[in-house]
Amino acid sequence: MANIIRASVVQSCTARFNLSETLDKFESLTRLAKERDGTQLVVFPEAFIGGYPKGSTFSCFVGERLPEGRDEFVKYYNASIEIPSPAVDRIAEVSKATGVFVVMGVIERDGGTLYCTAIFVDPVEGLVAKHRKILPTACERFIWGQGDGSTLPVLAKQFQSYVEPSHTVHTKISATICWENYVPLLRTYYYSLGTQIYCAPTVDSRETWQSSMRHIAFEGRCFVLSACQFATEKDYPPDHPVVDASNRNPDNVVINGGSVIISPLGQVLAGPTRQAEEILTADLDLDDVVRGKFDLDTVGHYSRPDMFQLKANIPL
Repeated sequence: MANIIRASVVQSCTARFNLSETLDKFESLTRLAKERDGTQLVVFPEAFIGGYPKGSTFSCFVGERLPEGRDEFVKYYNASIEIPSPAVDRIAEVSKATGVFVVMGVIERDGGTLYCTAIFVDPVEGLVAKHRKILPTACERFIWGQGDGSTLPVLAKQFQSYVEPSHTVHTKISATICWENYVPLLRTYYYSLGTQIYCAPTVDSRETWQSSMRHIAFEGRCFVLSACQFATEKDYPPDHPVVDASNRNPDNVVINGGSVIISPLGQVLAGPTRQAEEILTADLDLDDVVRGKFDLDTVGHYSRPDMFQLKANIPL
């Protein structure tokens, strides 16, 4: 029972692509998770900082880009953050003040390129790592670059046991963003590094996502913490594109959540929840990872390295 930590996923969204308002929202939600639920680790959705421009085309067509799309990209670029930056410092300050380890989806600006990134912020050390999404999906490729093998961390992190404070819980944490979860060899790479807390920031609110998250938890014998945005039209700038411009309504749902926490045996511990912003919390018994590997270790005794091997081009 001693190897237990308490973790939360936050179902929320960017505040109208406004960095200052979104950072205030982050602080409020993190403090709530700590003070109400006693959380030690919190996961925020994909693109929580910077925003997910659902519905935007950036006036981009095969063989043609229009000036208004370039102007829209300027606005989106200006809503993004650099890593490190004062915005990351603010996140680190909140992490330190609350004692909560933060995994958060952000839109990262590096030179003239944007990346869909997850950052890892430790209460003591501050920013400790980042992961750039390796493969943006469909039209996301208009606006985001591709990550590479230099940002695929699996972090060793020690927590104080939630139930026995004198005991130290050793964990390994990773992050895989939205549809890159459908890259089997990426999952296998993280499994091979021993991920135990598999964070999955996303904006995919479809029902099929739930099946995917349960499959990954069961396959990897790891806890899956999937934080999805919940957003309505009022959470976007007034001129943001919508699916049906003739039916604009501030309460129309744009991204419908579906955040969930799942055990290494594929059992749902919290969620999924929809139709509202919410914080889901669960106790993670790290011994469950070992219990699961008793009969299924896909990079160990339940593999056939004599037949199949993973080759990863990862810089040292």
